[in-house]
Amino acid sequence: MNIKKTFGIVALVMVLALAACQAAPAATPQGSNAFQRQISVTGNGKVYLAPDVAYVYIGVQSQANNVGDALNQNNSKAQAIAGTLKELGIADKDIQTSGFNIFPQQQYSPEGQLTGTTYIVDNTVNVTVRDLSVLGKLLDAVVRAGANSINGINFDVVDKSKAISEARKLAIEDARATAEELAAGTGVTLGNLLSLNSYLNTGPVTMYDSKGGAAASVGQVPVSAGQLMISVDVNASYEIK
Repeated sequence: MNIKKTFGIVALVMVLALAACQAAPAATPQGSNAFQRQISVTGNGKVYLAPDVAYVYIGVQSQANNVGDALNQNNSKAQAIAGTLKELGIADKDIQTSGFNIFPQQQYSPEGQLTGTTYIVDNTVNVTVRDLSVLGKLLDAVVRAGANSINGINFDVVDKSKAISEARKLAIEDARATAEELAAGTGVTLGNLLSLNSYLNTGPVTMYDSKGGAAASVGQVPVSAGQLMISVDVNASYEIK
């Protein structure tokens, strides 16, 4: 066989092979679908807890024409408040200074002339109250000891892990029930779970009612702890068979 003839046969084979490749359809991965039918739902779970701890910001503000006098007055009241807290069983670890400020306040006459300067001292402590039965008595006692600023009371639960797990479980069950209801209503069959995302809502929410709470007797500040709500949301997707 001469060289020209051999070259012609090889060229013909290459052309036929190229044509076969162009004619062959692209391979499709086995079991893949262009569009997977699914149902996407949301679910919510809520758990209610009785608070077992409270955080209180207690402050003392004093004022005098001399900064030393203002500071001495403030220190005296702050020490009295600290002693009162210890008498009520508050541990040292649960009393934390959160703010201490000294600032001048200038005084002016009606004509706008500077007449003097008053000095103000602020001392604030964050108190953790682990026995809510003494909370009303504590508030009354620290005010009588010299506190003149109570910056809110925040109730909480020390260990919320079990409540969060229970709320998450309820949210998943809620999502599944919704998906089954939608499937039954549309005449389709619910398949396997495709995706699931869980979200803890921002912190526990205080729910006030007329029942729960630390009851206050005569001589105590009325306090009601109410309930805390732990809420979890889930997003779930199920396949449609």
